[in-house]
Amino acid sequence: MIGDRWGVADSDVSRWYPCDDFVDSPGLKAWRGVRVEAPTAAVWPWIAQLRLAPYSYDWIDNLGRRSPRQLVGLPEPRVGDAFTTAGGRKLGRIVSVEPGKHLTGTIMGAFMSYVLVPEEHHATRLLLKVVMRTTGWTALGLSVGDLVMARRQLLNFKRLAERHHQATATEPEIR
Repeated sequence: MIGDRWGVADSDVSRWYPCDDFVDSPGLKAWRGVRVEAPTAAVWPWIAQLRLAPYSYDWIDNLGRRSPRQLVGLPEPRVGDAFTTAGGRKLGRIVSVEPGKHLTGTIMGAFMSYVLVPEEHHATRLLLKVVMRTTGWTALGLSVGDLVMARRQLLNFKRLAERHHQATATEPEIR
């Protein structure tokens, strides 16, 4: 399908994602991925902070409110928590979470899993899979729309995690 893959290899597409447990025979399956030059411990807090804002194009999906650019020290996400917040409204819910490894939520009938895969040299592969029961033109439209928004979101997470990791890695040790 057009728009179903961005930044992923065949091995990323063929792997199991937690969202696969929630939708039988999805009409929409979309995979996104990005390499983050920071360890998973530096990436995870940003994924967990998805509960505060969508982190994509704020002027579209957050009614112009800027997604936080600093970590705010949220507690670990739990099943049942709101999945995200857009325009000041809590949306969706978290359906599966393993802190530091994956966060899976549902919103508007779609299920999505953010999966962190450690790589060599303290890098992380940040993967996203979206599944939904839908068909035809609706699936195509959602896939292309998600491609635009999810790409921006993952690139924002990449930039924020790398910047934060570099800043904390270069801070002098306090004795």
